[in-house]
Amino acid sequence: MSQINRLNGGLVERKTPLNFTFDNQSFQGYKGDTLASALLASGVRLVGRSFKYHRPRGIFTAGSEEPNALVELRRYARQEPNTRATVAELFDGLEAKSQNRWPSLKFDFLAINDKLSNFLGAGFYYKTFMWPKSFWMKIYEPFIRRAAGLGALSGLHNSDTYEKAYAFCDLLIIGGGPSGLMAAKIAAEAGLDVILAEQEPIFGGRLNSETEKVDGIPGSDWAAKIIEELKELDNVRLFLRTTVTGVYDQGTFAAVERVGHHLPDRGSDRPLECFWRIVAKNSILAAGAIERSIAFPNNDRPGIMSAGAVRTYLNRFGVSTGKSVALFCNNNTAHNTARDLLESGIDVAAIIDTREDSKTDLNVPFYNGAEVSNTSGRLGLKSIVVKKSNTETKIEVDCLAVSGGWNPTVHLTCHMNARPVWDEKILSFVPKIGAIPNMAVIGAANGLMDTHMCFASAEKEVNLILKASGKTAKSKKLPKVEIIKYEIAPKWSVEGKGRAWLDYQNDVTVKDIQQAVRENFKSVEHMKRYTTQGMAIDQGKNSNVASLAILADATGQGIPETGTTTFRPPFVPVSIASMGKNAQGIGFAPQRHTTSHIASVDRGAPMVEAGLWYRPSYFPEVGETNWRQSCDREVEMVRSNVGVCDVSTLGKIDIQGPDAHKLLDFVYTNMFSTLKVGKVRYGLMLREDGHVMDDGTTARLAENHYLMTTTTAAAGQVMRHLDFVHQCLHPEWDLSFISVTEQWAQFAIAAVSYTHLTLPTKA
Repeated sequence: MSQINRLNGGLVERKTPLNFTFDNQSFQGYKGDTLASALLASGVRLVGRSFKYHRPRGIFTAGSEEPNALVELRRYARQEPNTRATVAELFDGLEAKSQNRWPSLKFDFLAINDKLSNFLGAGFYYKTFMWPKSFWMKIYEPFIRRAAGLGALSGLHNSDTYEKAYAFCDLLIIGGGPSGLMAAKIAAEAGLDVILAEQEPIFGGRLNSETEKVDGIPGSDWAAKIIEELKELDNVRLFLRTTVTGVYDQGTFAAVERVGHHLPDRGSDRPLECFWRIVAKNSILAAGAIERSIAFPNNDRPGIMSAGAVRTYLNRFGVSTGKSVALFCNNNTAHNTARDLLESGIDVAAIIDTREDSKTDLNVPFYNGAEVSNTSGRLGLKSIVVKKSNTETKIEVDCLAVSGGWNPTVHLTCHMNARPVWDEKILSFVPKIGAIPNMAVIGAANGLMDTHMCFASAEKEVNLILKASGKTAKSKKLPKVEIIKYEIAPKWSVEGKGRAWLDYQNDVTVKDIQQAVRENFKSVEHMKRYTTQGMAIDQGKNSNVASLAILADATGQGIPETGTTTFRPPFVPVSIASMGKNAQGIGFAPQRHTTSHIASVDRGAPMVEAGLWYRPSYFPEVGETNWRQSCDREVEMVRSNVGVCDVSTLGKIDIQGPDAHKLLDFVYTNMFSTLKVGKVRYGLMLREDGHVMDDGTTARLAENHYLMTTTTAAAGQVMRHLDFVHQCLHPEWDLSFISVTEQWAQFAIAAVSYTHLTLPTKA
């Protein structure tokens, strides 16, 4: 199929065409395309079906927040389900399939669910399939899983490899857009060790999607120029295709690098993904903002997209998302979409702005104080209905660009239980100050919606970090950009005939939120669970704020009083394989054996997991039919004679040095500095908050030499605790310690009277 919607321009490499298939049909794109941009270039709008009602769905966004375009990539053992087409980089020979449909994408039998929507509304699963009880496991659950299932794994052994890595830096910058690039430049030139992580395959962020100029050159060119300058510095590490997915204590971050997803043949030495643990003294969140939609009747048809995505496909990929495009918005920045389309020769059928006082200098039909009240086109948008006052106008279009404003990407700032704060100026939530220790938030992620403010906030926050580090920034002027004030008026939904969709993937409507309130699920967390709003792969990135506004209206509260749901890691879906590296089969659950393992197995003892070890659970004898008989016999033996138990699984830590006794006195509730050489003492260990962490015995082997034992399960935790105390709380102490758990075997002997024991003698 020819690329009927491909335009001139963009950042793709026209000299490198790439062939791929979608649902066994051949297509072509270019290097630099995503699967989504290549499909749109070929005029493909229908890419999937929704989760519950199997409604036709098309590409909605251009980033990781995509709710609709979930596909299966590759075949056989390497089959990869539930991949967002918007982040899947195109390579030659890529095979992609739509999912969640049968027998085909255009004709899906389970679309009958849409006709039954009155019976399948919010919370229906709590009220149905209740009788008979025996039907649930054998009939109801299998049918529901098949009907609402997403992609599938092949079930075959996958030989893909994964890697783990660690990184340390003075400053981690999350996001390589204008604010992130400026922060990296200032910090690196001042001498800080910087890591710049960007989830896209190119740096620049929104600069690659806009036509604005920075210092007199296109924004994408300015971004490329800055990257070349950073590459020349030894104290900068640039991480592309790397998404920071979680924030944890002590400045630790989880990140996933997509190392080989974009390569047709990675070779034998390149992993598919690498899971990074990054420890940073300071961090800067420069993750930008995510555009939200407006809920109006039948707003989920293929061809209805976010306005920012339409600009991205136009300016970054050189792709028109339609032949005739309309714009529906409540803010001034969305008008840039219409302007860019006109400059590219695309017909703009109308601009519909909900604001009464809005204006435009563009020569297109303009409807201020109006709204889109309906649409038509089952498998692809054909027309929209514009309502102004009491007048309705039908306009034929094949693409509708929608913008309900921008939500700062606050998710990472909430991973340590902080809640964002409502900002009335931008009608969205912004990060709470100090939510993450030693993290600054800059640019659009902090509600600053123009490029000049992005640059200024980067300069301000980096200078504060430099001052605390005893360094000074090189004095340079900020790049020159046009200052554009972000103006927005509230508009969350439109009334009318037909369902107004909020969560596209989980088929949640405005009516569902209102029904949840009527049934007394008024709490934001209760509403979320009752309706499944925000519980899909996109985690509600497009829909959460609008849903909260609907909930607030239904409960008679303000949005700040209504609050937000909890944002949990990971920020984007993460493959379990990446976190487990190459752990599979025995490698997935390695077995650690004690010194008596062979002897225990020879005696027929069933082995059970005990922490990281395998231990015998009991020792059966001939004639015993169950474990209780064996255990009772063993108990009686210990109480009347003697018993021997291999306790080598207990953690053992060798502690030496002149200050070893200080460490033990600090971590235990009782004293060990008074313990005599050759003696053993029981100790109770507490956490920093006073809760019991562990208990065990410690022997004093010499004046400055101790051997600590811990419980089997807490051996690693105790070792980390000792490291923390020594490195962070008392680095001045002269001591060293190391785990010797596997170097020492330990046996416990219990007897009624040790005088009755007779040790074997040599013959």
